[in-house]
Amino acid sequence: MFGKFLALFIIVPLLELALLIEVGKYLGVWNTIALVLVTAVAGAMMMQLEGLRVWNNLQQDLMSMRMPTDNIINGVLILIGGIVLLTPGIITDIIGITLLIPFTRSIYRKILKKKFEYKVRTKADIVEIKEIQ
Repeated sequence: MFGKFLALFIIVPLLELALLIEVGKYLGVWNTIALVLVTAVAGAMMMQLEGLRVWNNLQQDLMSMRMPTDNIINGVLILIGGIVLLTPGIITDIIGITLLIPFTRSIYRKILKKKFEYKVRTKADIVEIKEIQ
């Protein structure tokens, strides 16, 4: 767990900084700053639009008495995508955009669902083994 936090809070910002410096060499300082600002604003707008769409879908699921599992996961992924897009950087912008686009978000959702299912299955196996003993 410590290694993941180390990567998240130290390695990723260092990579972002190095990449921004390299992009700044080609585009110039002001164009690089503009790029970061434009992606942040565009990301905020995309987050709002996608968030409203998922919210409407969630409400429809609840009114139809269906479990809104996919919409809940979509909502969390959109929130994460928006937060990541507000973070200055190119790597985080790419990740944030892919979390906001419905097609690529569905890939993340499938991966998360498989991970959740695996955790539930392994926890259920552990509980079952303890009950047998």
